[in-house]
Amino acid sequence: MNFSLQKKVLLKPEKSRAMSTFLIGILCAACFFLPHMIMDRGYFLFYGDFNVQQIPFYQLCHEAIKSGEIGWSFYTDLGANFIGSYTFYLLGSPFFWLTLLFPNWMVPYLMGPLLILKFGCAALTAYLYIARFTRHKLTASLGGLLYAFSGFSVYNVFFNHFHEAIIIFPLLLLGFELLITEKRPGIFALMVCFCGIFNYFFFFGMMVFGVIYFVIRLISGAIKPGFSLFIRMIFEAVLGVAMAAVLLIPSYLAIIGVDRLDNITLGWNSLLFGKESIYANVIEVFFFPPDIPARPVFFPQADVKWASLGGWLPVFSMVGVFTYCSANRGNWIKRLIATSAVFALVPILNASFSAFNDAYYARWFYMPVLIMCLATSMALEDEKSNFEKGFWLTAVITLIFTLVIGFFPETGTDENGIKKILRYGLYTTSDDPATKEMYIFRFWLTCFIALAGLAVLYMLLRYTKKNFIKFLKTAIICVTIFSVAYANFFIFSGKSHAYEDKIMIDDLIENELHLPGDKDTYRIDVYSGVDNTAMFLNYQSINCFHSIVPPKVTEFYEFIGEERGVASRPTVSSYAIRPLLSVKYLLARSNADSFEDKDSTLMTGYNFVEELQGFKIYENENYIGYGFSYDEYMTYQFCEEYNAADRAKVMLKAIMLSPAQIEKYGHMLENIETSDGYIDLSDYQMKNDAERLNLTSATSFKLGKNSFKATVERDKPNLVFFSIPYDEGWTAYVNGKKTDVENVNIGFMAVAVGEGVSEIEFRYETPGLKAGIIISVTAVIVLIFYVIIYSLYARRHGKTCHYPEGEKLLSDWKKAEKAEELEAWKNCTEPVPDIKLETEEPEKAEE
Repeated sequence: MNFSLQKKVLLKPEKSRAMSTFLIGILCAACFFLPHMIMDRGYFLFYGDFNVQQIPFYQLCHEAIKSGEIGWSFYTDLGANFIGSYTFYLLGSPFFWLTLLFPNWMVPYLMGPLLILKFGCAALTAYLYIARFTRHKLTASLGGLLYAFSGFSVYNVFFNHFHEAIIIFPLLLLGFELLITEKRPGIFALMVCFCGIFNYFFFFGMMVFGVIYFVIRLISGAIKPGFSLFIRMIFEAVLGVAMAAVLLIPSYLAIIGVDRLDNITLGWNSLLFGKESIYANVIEVFFFPPDIPARPVFFPQADVKWASLGGWLPVFSMVGVFTYCSANRGNWIKRLIATSAVFALVPILNASFSAFNDAYYARWFYMPVLIMCLATSMALEDEKSNFEKGFWLTAVITLIFTLVIGFFPETGTDENGIKKILRYGLYTTSDDPATKEMYIFRFWLTCFIALAGLAVLYMLLRYTKKNFIKFLKTAIICVTIFSVAYANFFIFSGKSHAYEDKIMIDDLIENELHLPGDKDTYRIDVYSGVDNTAMFLNYQSINCFHSIVPPKVTEFYEFIGEERGVASRPTVSSYAIRPLLSVKYLLARSNADSFEDKDSTLMTGYNFVEELQGFKIYENENYIGYGFSYDEYMTYQFCEEYNAADRAKVMLKAIMLSPAQIEKYGHMLENIETSDGYIDLSDYQMKNDAERLNLTSATSFKLGKNSFKATVERDKPNLVFFSIPYDEGWTAYVNGKKTDVENVNIGFMAVAVGEGVSEIEFRYETPGLKAGIIISVTAVIVLIFYVIIYSLYARRHGKTCHYPEGEKLLSDWKKAEKAEELEAWKNCTEPVPDIKLETEEPEKAEE
């Protein structure tokens, strides 16, 4: 059977389908978000990171921007550089800034509508890029929708802030094309700037892919920029980075010491994945709808639960890609797809898109996915394309994955040690019957969607091949239907692992919990609760699920034996850090694991107060207020000699100082290391230490905008300790006089005060922000002059099209009368974007 599409052409101006593509994307996304929003009382709730990060982060940052607290966030972990911590998540996102048009209480309601808008924008930007290479706008519209609703996009509903990168990336490539092929000034620089502002993590990966894109386009002969044009490209790229400096510089300074950035793996692990199933997983995601994060079904043993593995194109899968590549040898698109495949399968090359982090991520797959959508669109328009080989190759691979994972036997030993076949099927199972049934259902429905999509495509290729316009319109309808179906299934699967709505809405989003006392003067602790509970409730806390926090926070937790990867969740065994960090109350969810054992609470010194609005409240009798002072000091080496679990107790006895600080302040304190007495680390003595330190705490303490104030009274000169992370942006004033801020106790702050009453004020300015603003403003001014000067130059010398086929002026295009002449120029769209090769239905073409 011949799968070639028959097309007739005629010269006819064609209207842009940008707006219709955008609106179809909006409508399609609304169809799978709105039902869940209705069920969730107007909110869009998912599970995991989306619920506990995206919603509270948006609301916290919304309030901070409106109140002017853009320097320091006291409600992020133990305290954090606001810009440095939230640029990765949302500060550069135009969608976040749209929320400022609404009151803070409405922000959680906006998460669903913003996601709908993001899908529409992704379809639009992909359309704008793909339309440069296709002869028919309807083909570009189809490609844009495939990109917007690819497996990568739907997977990353879980990571809401990833969609900004998906949206801006096609515009980056479009800006590059406009510069290289048409010499249009400034657009590429602006797109580089927007990429840097939207998200610096993805910006790094885009720059890597951009270099690969340029090199492959160049060596394939698709572009032939002269030396001057190459210099202009470099200039605009640098100018774009400079314009984004307002966020890039503060972000760089904030994350430069984060341990996760230094985890570069070399040796065999950089050349081969340690788990073979990762290879199969990488291939599988381009043939099937994506697994949900954290609960994979196809390859759980790959252990890449949050890697953003997704790439399936609804209905078309890999059919268009295989078809295009088989018909075009030496083509830059084919080479770019092949190069992307190599990078995806070699660990160190794959890691190059994430600054060589040793954790496995596929968070750059949206870039080759765009090229795959372009290949699919161009295959549809290519007269030489025969989809038969591409279709059957895709169908066979899909069927092999389905049959092997669905039925291949797994052996093991039973309770008697006898080896036998335990089950048939390699997908995830569970001992829990309900969970097991859900996993089986998810696997087979995913396979059904993939195979059903191929069946639909088979029918389209067979019965609409004589009418190209009808094929495209029908294909768009089918793509949207399948996108709605599988995205709804994806969201439903994720929500099956979520906290119930009562917890998320009643206990967190809409809860206005009021604890006793001035909330500025203490932190809270949360036991067995939802991550970022304190952020939802607007309290300072030692619990926080946040990837970007001051390096000093991580350094402190590692020193006391607590792991701090992407979240601060100190265990109950580290109860001594609670007094040190001014924890006054502990919240335990009423219907969760109990904080009490048979005789008492799980941490010493906690007393039940009351049950309030879904939480049991416990008070820490060893609470120490902010701004306390020690009588003794110790060195790092002295404290390090103790077990990590005991170091917090030691830090309740003496302040840890560096040799330089001891020389500077040693006369104010006694050296605990010279004491001949036994250092008591019992719980009873910890209680005494806490009581003694609390007597010295600040008589008043108040948080301000990017600042805090404290009043203390001392009977002799001393150091005043604050359990707020040390950062270069802090400046301290004692009685109005600027004072040195000391880094003590593994990453916290202290200042020296004299005898009597002292008024202390700390003010914070984001490091690098002023320099970033100056650089960005200067770069914008340079861009304006650059565009004006080049535009005047181009007006005097005329516009030309700079594709390797040659150069012709606009008048040459207007004189073209034969389809063959336009065919030779189908890749050059600059002079007359409204003259295209348009495919029409046969009867209309004859007319």
